[in-house]
Amino acid sequence: MHPHMPLIVTLAAALGLALLLGFVALRLRLPALVGYLVAGMALGPHTPGYVADMGLASQLAEIGVMLLMFGVGLHFSVADLLAVRKVAVPGAVVQMGVATAMGAGLAWAWGWPVAGAVIFGLALSVASTVVLLRALEARGALDSHEGRIAVGWLVVEDLAMVLVLVLLPPLVGLATVGAPAGEDSGPSLGWTVLRTLLAVGAFVALMLLVGRKVLPRLLWQISRTGSRELFTLAVIAAAVGIAYGASAFFGVSVALGAFFAGLVLRESEFSHRAAEESLPFRDAFAVLFFVSVGMLFDPRVLLERPLQVLAVAAVIMVGKSMAAMALVLLLRYPLKTSLTVAASLAQIGEFSFILVGLGAALQVVPPEAESLVVAGALLSIALNPVLFSMVEPLRRAVRARSRWARALDARPDPLAELPASTAERYLARQVVVVGYGAVGRQLVQALVAHDVPCVVVEQRRERVEALRASGLSAVAGDAAEPETLIQAHLHQARLLVVTAPDTTDTCAMIRTAHALQPDLPVLARAHNDAEAALLQEAGVSSAIQPREALATVLFERTMDRLRRDDGVAAS
Repeated sequence: MHPHMPLIVTLAAALGLALLLGFVALRLRLPALVGYLVAGMALGPHTPGYVADMGLASQLAEIGVMLLMFGVGLHFSVADLLAVRKVAVPGAVVQMGVATAMGAGLAWAWGWPVAGAVIFGLALSVASTVVLLRALEARGALDSHEGRIAVGWLVVEDLAMVLVLVLLPPLVGLATVGAPAGEDSGPSLGWTVLRTLLAVGAFVALMLLVGRKVLPRLLWQISRTGSRELFTLAVIAAAVGIAYGASAFFGVSVALGAFFAGLVLRESEFSHRAAEESLPFRDAFAVLFFVSVGMLFDPRVLLERPLQVLAVAAVIMVGKSMAAMALVLLLRYPLKTSLTVAASLAQIGEFSFILVGLGAALQVVPPEAESLVVAGALLSIALNPVLFSMVEPLRRAVRARSRWARALDARPDPLAELPASTAERYLARQVVVVGYGAVGRQLVQALVAHDVPCVVVEQRRERVEALRASGLSAVAGDAAEPETLIQAHLHQARLLVVTAPDTTDTCAMIRTAHALQPDLPVLARAHNDAEAALLQEAGVSSAIQPREALATVLFERTMDRLRRDDGVAAS
């Protein structure tokens, strides 16, 4: 069919069928991406009818991965990445080890060779950053505390997989029969590891030291022309060009190359505009990614190996998620954070396909391995939105029915309560500020400059530690929970100011605060009139909507409330 223009035919078929089946999936109250996956199955070589160009579809999907990872970098600063390193690095390493052991154990029980079993286990251990981003963006949780931990966790997994993909060929070579005497066996494993680390380090250093200066200046020069299309072209060219350059010259995956391109651009004044301009491209190519995954699936595996498919799905959605949840709880993070991270990791994606494909090329995994991995990916990706929707109901149900779960949330934690040495002025008639992001930081600094006593409530333990080190009063925990607000002495506070961007969480915080102190004034931020109406219904005193100088407006409203409160007290 039209052999002279395969790209156009592939695009038209993939996007058109994805649109139709995505709409049908939504009408059936299923995630739209289920429709995209089914569209890929219909266009793949394992079903009757038209077969799309697999090579072109795979390359189009790679562009989608680049643009999505570029978008992650635009929202995830180096400071954020370093802030979650204490949970992301040990968590990702241990969780990958546990999942690899479970997957390899399954494959070994099926009679696979040891090398093939380990590769299969590794393929089940790494989640898809693309799928996670779609889930977090759909819920507006990409910038949340749990979202940053989940993204940081997957970035560490991606870094580990880059190293695995580079080291796998020489490791397989060591596991096979040695080369004949006198034949050059190639570079040693130690040299391969060193070369890989040097290449990745050189790329990261180049992006952080040079790219951070060059990219913003380039966009500034282009923005001066006043041409919107040139600006959009520059953003897309930077994302795709840097991703390809990272792969071609440094051996870094295109996904991580694009991630660092967005990371260095995030610090510039053009980060928000770049994110908005690239959003339509990211959405369109993300659809192509899911279609390409569906094209790999052979439905016969469900009939020929149903028990193996279920076992693979169990490792992905239950085994490694439970391991991740246990690790997060052991690192003393809240139950909500552990459940969110567990749901985030309950799927596999692009790196899994690459790894098992490399294993097949090296002839160390059996032919059915790829079909099993794709089947597990399809099931886990399709059910991942359902798992995310169960996080909050499951959390409430567990807390309501389990004394152990309530004790777990209330377990002794030096950061979950104010120190005994806290001055009296921070225990009564103080301002409680929820959230210490960009807005909360500016507000707290202004309050401190005006000698207004305040207590910060923040979920990120690293920020609480830094606040206390600087002499400020802070409590670690979820402000929607009564225990956290009690530790901040909210029942004696003068005012509650919520700077967190999540409206659903803010409504819960307002209701909790009024249960502790019914007449407490509450100020909160809102992005639009609809969110402001929700906050008003929850009992907020003032919902502040300005996008610009939000911290300044919050501070002015806070001081106005305090002055009015002082006037009433004086009279």
